[in-house]
Amino acid sequence: MTSGYKDGAPEEDYAHSPFIRKQGNIYKPNNKEMDNDSINEKTLQDVHTKEIDLVNRDPKHLNDDVVKVEFEDVIAEPAGTYSFDGVWKASFTTFTVTKYWCYRLLTALVGIPLALVWGIFFAILSFIHIWAVVPCVKSYLIEIHCVSRVYSICVHTFCDPLFEAMGKCFSSVRVTSTKVV
Repeated sequence: MTSGYKDGAPEEDYAHSPFIRKQGNIYKPNNKEMDNDSINEKTLQDVHTKEIDLVNRDPKHLNDDVVKVEFEDVIAEPAGTYSFDGVWKASFTTFTVTKYWCYRLLTALVGIPLALVWGIFFAILSFIHIWAVVPCVKSYLIEIHCVSRVYSICVHTFCDPLFEAMGKCFSSVRVTSTKVV
């Protein structure tokens, strides 16, 4: 058994060293040569150790139009009804800083427990979907297939000849319409 080299390619070119033997690939014994897909196979990353982006925390834009609230979206003074500039600046600063620190404080206090709750919820939801919903739907489709075959046989046996005969009876009927003015 040889490993590491194929067609002069050094071992470090592969994600894992491909094992080749005279009978073929040990993972696919009937193949005499390594498949491109097994050589170029990407190494799987564990979802628990993947890098998270600390800059773009909403890469799928889930909250773009929901919670993106700025001072101008909440408080606005129409033309001709202006407060003092200092009050306007202080209001802006108070709103922005309060929103920022209140959000940070709430996430520090409640973020981890809610992440735990949502993690459990989605784990249960995934479990129910994988182990109950999909098998039930698949079972239903298998069972209803039998009923649909019986129904199809009945329709083809009884209804098709009836509708075919009615079609032949009414095939010579011609309808003409005239418009009287």
